[in-house]
Amino acid sequence: MIIGFDAKRAFFNTSGLGNYSRNTIKLLSKYYNENTYFLYSPSLKNKINFIDSPNVIFKKPDSLIGNSFKSYWRSFLLTQQLEKDNINIYHGLSNELPSKINKSKIKSVVTIHDLIFLRYPNLYKKIDREIYKKKFQYSCFAADKIIAVSNQTKADIVNFLNINESKIEVVYQGCNLIFKKKVDNFEKENILNKYKLPAQYILYVGTIEQRKNLLNLIKAVHIGCINIPIVAIGKPTAYINKIKEYISINKLEKRVFLYHNVSIEELPVFYQMAEMFVYPSTFEGFGIPIIEAMYSGIPVITSRGGCFSEAGGKNSIYIDPENIEEILSAIKNVASDPILKQKMIKTGLEHANNFNEDVIANNLMSVYNNLQ
Repeated sequence: MIIGFDAKRAFFNTSGLGNYSRNTIKLLSKYYNENTYFLYSPSLKNKINFIDSPNVIFKKPDSLIGNSFKSYWRSFLLTQQLEKDNINIYHGLSNELPSKINKSKIKSVVTIHDLIFLRYPNLYKKIDREIYKKKFQYSCFAADKIIAVSNQTKADIVNFLNINESKIEVVYQGCNLIFKKKVDNFEKENILNKYKLPAQYILYVGTIEQRKNLLNLIKAVHIGCINIPIVAIGKPTAYINKIKEYISINKLEKRVFLYHNVSIEELPVFYQMAEMFVYPSTFEGFGIPIIEAMYSGIPVITSRGGCFSEAGGKNSIYIDPENIEEILSAIKNVASDPILKQKMIKTGLEHANNFNEDVIANNLMSVYNNLQ
């Protein structure tokens, strides 16, 4: 089988959609190496080099127009190139499919990660919401099969885009196995010194934006006089100004540490040195940092409802992300009860096996095979 992928995010996005794309491509080429995988991207310059395999072929625009107008190529010319390359199945890994894919003989799959722009429209500009909705609606209409990364996302596709649920399969995101590998004391010492980390800390990983509620975590630790600092890792947005203002007013510079450029190779060390992982996000399509934390062997506190229980399992602690007292109480429970902490770690590792790469690869290939 010849399978094509939209690889723009895989080559040029270092976080969420990029991680999903890279992981999907790597695990399929590993577990189903009898297939050939074509990775389509508007450009191959300065790309992230994440895979080197004989069954993976890089493809860029094959025409002067495509090379000159890359966004136009990705949306309107790509289907022609897929047909020339005799692609059997094309998978749009980041919510999009090219025009006229449904008019071709190529079977198509699209992964929808979330519909946050429809759930929380106030967080997006009107023009952006309209563009996203048009793209998502077309992709869901044109696709032979839709992959939702959680049952929550599947429900949102049905409710917001009026798509028949029989067209949608839930396939969870895989998690990079780098988080399962135990780091040694030498690696820990290097990271402690490089980033001047405290000996103990509560960890947060995720974009630093309003809906993820990092400020509420900081307030809980500050108001509750928790003697464990916070280490927060993530891409900043304008929301970080509120956080910095709160830190400055309350003189928390030695209790809150913000980092924005931690590499994927360093991230497991941060996880494995943490006392606990706290993720008070209002809403996610899935929440891969929760799986990363469980792989790393640390207890998880996250939000109640939505997709969080799918990612966090039975023995994570769930809180109202807007309720500072609940966040505080959960942190105190984990910090003061070593038996509870060990139980959360053990059951978290067991639950995380549901997201092992062989399971995800088999589920994805099952979707493809059912289209043949």
